[in-house]
Amino acid sequence: ETTLKEYITEVSIDVADSQMTLILDEAKLDRINMKISQIIKNLEKAFAKGYSFKPSKEADNILLVKSTSKEDDLNNIYKLKEKLQDVYINGIKGIKQVLPVKKGDEYIIVTAGSNLKDVFKLEFVNSDKTVTNDIFEIEQVLGIEAARASIINEVEKVIDEQGLNVDLRHIMLIADIMTTSGTVLGVNRYGIVKEKPSVLARASFETPIKHIINASISGEVDHLRSVIENVMINQVVPVGTGLPRLIVKQSKKGKKSEKSE
Repeated sequence: ETTLKEYITEVSIDVADSQMTLILDEAKLDRINMKISQIIKNLEKAFAKGYSFKPSKEADNILLVKSTSKEDDLNNIYKLKEKLQDVYINGIKGIKQVLPVKKGDEYIIVTAGSNLKDVFKLEFVNSDKTVTNDIFEIEQVLGIEAARASIINEVEKVIDEQGLNVDLRHIMLIADIMTTSGTVLGVNRYGIVKEKPSVLARASFETPIKHIINASISGEVDHLRSVIENVMINQVVPVGTGLPRLIVKQSKKGKKSEKSE
């Protein structure tokens, strides 16, 4: 993406009229076939109320910015000067930098930032091979199953770079837990841990006193059905061989006859 500051050559502020004058680089605007009317539309979209944007009668590359509010002071004008420079003008929003890299017989564009939705619209981009490490963007654009696959790929990549060997099924289990609710949840107190039905399981992660007090106030009951809470109270976990209850049949105590020599 390109912002307004890349096309501004000079900024001046008229203190008396509370007006700002922007002088734009005509050569750069012609290079991307951008007209000042398009820039004004983008500015009006970013600042819907409070300011007017008009081209100057003196030259085509001069833009006049004025406050429509009588109460606007000089400090707000200077703040506006900084905000104006970050307004999106052209390109793919969210992508700050690009780096073309050749891998084998094909070229790959590595970007800082991502915008899958807009990148997929480009005709020269192979959408089947376009990936991002932004899990939440993948969830929004491609769905939760694609986000799950991305979590598995990213975790596996990190583990491989560390030279570790972890069974893929462990990673898949973590990805399943993170996405089972239909949205991506983090492995933290605001994500997976918060969703646990067990009070003791929630308390075992972080801020135990807070969880126990809240559970006491609301009268929650912990049925001790998972691993963590049973380990905490030193009890057999009701999983696998811990599920069945063994019944021992004891024989009645009787008198035993002993043969003596």
